[in-house]
Amino acid sequence: MADQPNILLILSDQMVAALTGAYGHPVVRTPNLDRMVESGVRYDAAYTPFPLCAPGRACLMTGRHASEIGAWDNGALLAADQPTFAHYLARAGYDTVLSGKMHFIGPDQLHGFRMRLTTDIYSSDFDWVKPEWIHLKETGGEDCEQVMADRPSYNAAGYTGNGVRIGVWHNALSYDEETHFRAVEYLRSRKPGGAEEPFLLCASYHHPHEPFWPPESYWDRYEGSEIELPGFPSDLHERHSMMDRNLNAYHGTGRYDLRDEEGLYRLRRAYYALVSYMDDKVGGLLDTLDETGLAENTVVVFASDHGDMLCERGMVQKRCFYEWSCRVPLIVRFPDGWRAGTTCPHPVSLIDLLPTFCDLAGVEDRLPHDGESLVSSSSADEADRVVFAQAHEAVGMPCIMARQGRYKYHYIHGYAPRLFDLDDDPGEWHDLSGDDTHRQVESRLRDRILDRFDPDAIASANLSSLYRRRLIRDTMARHGRTWSHDPEFDHRRGAMNQYVPPSGQQ
Repeated sequence: MADQPNILLILSDQMVAALTGAYGHPVVRTPNLDRMVESGVRYDAAYTPFPLCAPGRACLMTGRHASEIGAWDNGALLAADQPTFAHYLARAGYDTVLSGKMHFIGPDQLHGFRMRLTTDIYSSDFDWVKPEWIHLKETGGEDCEQVMADRPSYNAAGYTGNGVRIGVWHNALSYDEETHFRAVEYLRSRKPGGAEEPFLLCASYHHPHEPFWPPESYWDRYEGSEIELPGFPSDLHERHSMMDRNLNAYHGTGRYDLRDEEGLYRLRRAYYALVSYMDDKVGGLLDTLDETGLAENTVVVFASDHGDMLCERGMVQKRCFYEWSCRVPLIVRFPDGWRAGTTCPHPVSLIDLLPTFCDLAGVEDRLPHDGESLVSSSSADEADRVVFAQAHEAVGMPCIMARQGRYKYHYIHGYAPRLFDLDDDPGEWHDLSGDDTHRQVESRLRDRILDRFDPDAIASANLSSLYRRRLIRDTMARHGRTWSHDPEFDHRRGAMNQYVPPSGQQ
């Protein structure tokens, strides 16, 4: 491997690690991720720093926790003065290129990339700031059902049998086809072994994010397959934390029948199909590297920004700390075969990609960040490490997760926490918080969170940000302005360039 290898970062959106063949699922077929696992490193406890699109990606790119950069929600600005791994690598001589979605919000739509090969899939600006977010923050998460009663639409609608459609072409598929085409063409334009600068290419796709509308050929791949459906204990509501209840109210899970077996079957089968669709895109990129000779000096990283509950625990979408929402696939393949075919059981985070990329590129001069390099950390460091995640949108109160070893702790500011032993209870059904035999574990993880973060300061900063963004949103609407990429291009095309999911919300 050369001193500065090429880096190909492949991002999916809303992919559950456990629902891939690469992570051992017996039904979901992901042959291209499988071959990455065979020749690379699979991280079995990789976590998003924030289980939501825009803040999760902002944290990934900056290597910072959400509260450090103001990444509060899907309508929060990523400030232009926050260095990203694209800035570091561009300064180190890399050609930094983005194809696809990154969900940047703000006037800077590059954040260190030299160019974007596509528009973004969403017109993302402060128009996404929702009045119910503000009302929830003002009350500290109380009266969530009442606050959410007047939402114009609810995400849970897309998780019903009627929300699944087969063989319907739509904008999200068009977007991923363009993202893929332009990424492949960029790779084909490179000259392996030539005098060109190394590249960082980020190919970032929409799927398997909803709408769950797979092409018919992918749906047909799972004809007759055994589809495992979620189970619902009789005391499910009592097991929900305050964070869960607020999210369920926000998503509208009580307004739809999410236990209908036929609907659940269609949902899971459609999701399996979209995972296979995404896997084929990975295969196309890997094949292009092989065909062009670029594979000989390209590090390939596959990850997702977060997962999806898919009606587990009666919950939908993301925003929570359960494994289906917060744990993500992370597979890294090195051209020299470093640690090929191995797995890492210790918790890691997507914020670790910034220092990892800097190590690969030989960048030593770095500003403060929160990640730890995947290529230079020791086994002892990995075993003792605490990985954090935050979730603040639509819950009303600061929520912070800590994962260390086998234990995961949910801190819910002002409300009862949750503690799980993932070795004995991988489904996270048995809350150990308040249990005498786990008091030291609970105290240790709670102290680690409060030593690192100030929940009261987070709550205040979050609400202040919402007030500012609401004012600016109203002014931008009056002026007819947007920060979508490219703004002038988007104005000419109008709504044709803007995909709005069936629920009308993200």
